[in-house]
Amino acid sequence: MISYARQPHEEQPEAASPPVEEHIAPAPRVSVQAFCETVETAAAVQSAGEDRRLGKAHLKIQMGGMAAAVEAYRSAPTPNVIVLESDGRNDLLGGLDQLATVCDAGTRVVVIGRINDVMLYRELVRRGVSDYVLAPVGAIDVVRSICNLFSAPEAKAVGRIIAVVGAKGGVGASTISHNVAWAIARDLAMDAVVADLDLAFGTAGLDYNQDPPQGIADAVFSPDRVDTAFIDRLLSKCTDHLSLLAAPATLDRVYDFGTDAFDAVFDTLRSTMPCIVLDIPHQWSGWTKRALIGADDILIVAAPDLANLRNAKNLFDLLKAARPNDRPPLYCLNQVGVPKRPEIAAAEFAKAIESQPVVSIPFEPQIFGSAANNGQMIAEISANHKSIEMFLQIAQRLTGRSETKKQKSSLLSPLIEKLRGK
Repeated sequence: MISYARQPHEEQPEAASPPVEEHIAPAPRVSVQAFCETVETAAAVQSAGEDRRLGKAHLKIQMGGMAAAVEAYRSAPTPNVIVLESDGRNDLLGGLDQLATVCDAGTRVVVIGRINDVMLYRELVRRGVSDYVLAPVGAIDVVRSICNLFSAPEAKAVGRIIAVVGAKGGVGASTISHNVAWAIARDLAMDAVVADLDLAFGTAGLDYNQDPPQGIADAVFSPDRVDTAFIDRLLSKCTDHLSLLAAPATLDRVYDFGTDAFDAVFDTLRSTMPCIVLDIPHQWSGWTKRALIGADDILIVAAPDLANLRNAKNLFDLLKAARPNDRPPLYCLNQVGVPKRPEIAAAEFAKAIESQPVVSIPFEPQIFGSAANNGQMIAEISANHKSIEMFLQIAQRLTGRSETKKQKSSLLSPLIEKLRGK
């Protein structure tokens, strides 16, 4: 039998578009070979290979279906994943029997077929097929099937990466990212980590009133040492649910990085944290572009002026083109209502970007300045401030989660509290 890593669900899968909030964990570095019978399926597989979640996979596509696969592996080792397209039932089962004789142990097989029959599906499971996808398929169906092979149901969920970036310098993207991460940890009760990627001038340490001796620079400059234990030692605990991977914020070295410099750090964080918030500096380089495109969800922070509108539009267009199978980035307006400053209305932003802002955060220098100077979050300065609800709205949209419901107090609660106090 062909070996497989997981049992598919007993219910027949359908080729349908994913829900907006669907989270598909990226696949590891694996080899994938597809044998297609139709050009439509070959095009879908090719498009899937360009998706960010298969960015580390090595994909090769051939025509010829089952017969070509059996012939190819008579004299060559099989890859980690084989994707097969088949039109007929008998040809499919017979071909799988032949493939099993030449298939290496540990290879996973995904079948794309047009027969919607639960008996066939169960027979495929019995023969060791890892997944059966009903044609016609889209790119996201192929991405989901391959990625799910490496996300066993009993395994710990792979963390969601959220990237926050400013459309222009000085728009408060770092402040918003830190307060949103606080809302994710406090109000949504998710374990989260903030990774401050502005190594020279990062402010996360100041905002959370932390001064750790080590941080993200130690990981980036020692990629061979990066593993779960090493990253854990670099994390600074801010609250029960929130940790910080701080930037050194020193100028004693130059922080020039290659495109994949942060890959090992992000991969390790994904394996240990449900939510990773990347505070991305306002600069354009290979690694910042890679971090944005590779994130699960993106928030662009913009101030209501022309330069921000242009830059936000450029970011939207690039990210939508580079991430065709993901939902578009979200954006919010910040520092709205600066006295005597001409501003572009939110409706004009929405018209140009073809999307409404998640929230529009008013310009309130007193409370935001106090929080920054005291090393506190807005929620710590003023528990009922209106911006706190806005941070929660952003957190909910980015994570796809609702606020954790607080247990209602009973009529006896005050008495119980008094007794506890005694």
